[in-house]
Amino acid sequence: MGQSKIRNMEEFATISGISRPTISKYFNNPESVRTSTRAKIEAALKRHDYQPNVFAMNQNRRTTKNIGVVVPNLADPFFSEIARRVELACIDAGYSPILLSSHGSAEMERDNLTSLRALKPAGVLLAPFGRLSDAEAVHAFDEDFPLVVFDANMSGVGQAFVGTDNAQSVDLMVEYLCRSGEAPCFFEMKSPTNPNANKRRQAYIESMERHGHVPRIYQAEGEGWNFEEIGNVEGGRLLAAKAFETKTILCSNDRLAIGMLSAAYALGLRIGHSPECDLRIAGHDDHPFSKFTCPPLTTIAQDYEAIANRAVYELFRTLETENRSKDRTETTFDGRLIMRESA
Repeated sequence: MGQSKIRNMEEFATISGISRPTISKYFNNPESVRTSTRAKIEAALKRHDYQPNVFAMNQNRRTTKNIGVVVPNLADPFFSEIARRVELACIDAGYSPILLSSHGSAEMERDNLTSLRALKPAGVLLAPFGRLSDAEAVHAFDEDFPLVVFDANMSGVGQAFVGTDNAQSVDLMVEYLCRSGEAPCFFEMKSPTNPNANKRRQAYIESMERHGHVPRIYQAEGEGWNFEEIGNVEGGRLLAAKAFETKTILCSNDRLAIGMLSAAYALGLRIGHSPECDLRIAGHDDHPFSKFTCPPLTTIAQDYEAIANRAVYELFRTLETENRSKDRTETTFDGRLIMRESA
């Protein structure tokens, strides 16, 4: 007959001949037991093919090695890339990341925080909806657990905020577009999902005025995360009506720009920066697909790695000191201009 499955740590202690407290100590920190004992435990683990129930173990601890990572929507390539890098940084530091997507729902964001409470995380990295978030629920969670906010800022929430300097990045793009051709119009959603959109609009206005141009803002109807569809339908409607006052359009994000590129193609418009082209289109974020659009999209690259690493660093710094500082830090990284054929 085959070997029966070991159901818990007590059974593993009995069958391996190693005391239960020693095994528990090993699973909390392998370096905390003697080298000879560690070798004996690891040999027994391999021989009996036993893996402990980490979540059950965590319920008996005051703190755990779990790190919660909550993002608005993992279907968005920006958040999937940030989450991937955060996840790897947590693993490298010896923590177990628990990645949760709010699927574009502020209500689910609140539910995700409630679920994390039951898992007693050591800390949480949260990319919030911002103004759409349940502020009371987020503040209550912040009171009970170490929290670092990234991508979208929420005033007074968390030990730290880490993100992109939208004022710098948008100004960089506006300056380039003005210098290389006509001043850009700005295309955005009327009711943006991500609060960074509002910062980018304000940055566009200030940059245009600083360069001596009148800001021209065009807003698309639509809500949610279907940015490409909104960019295609609403952008196409404005292009067909010849509503844009200049031949250069800066979209609030790459996904809107990708939708508008598709609409322009359907209308027979030629996109690019050469004299024979009808239109220039640029975006923001350096979406993974932006280099493969037709033509490739001019955009602003956010420093994914720096944002992820800094967010993890700020959280671990709080955990290591075991002291919740009253001095909240804010760190933003510059965007980088990526010049491609679309503008």
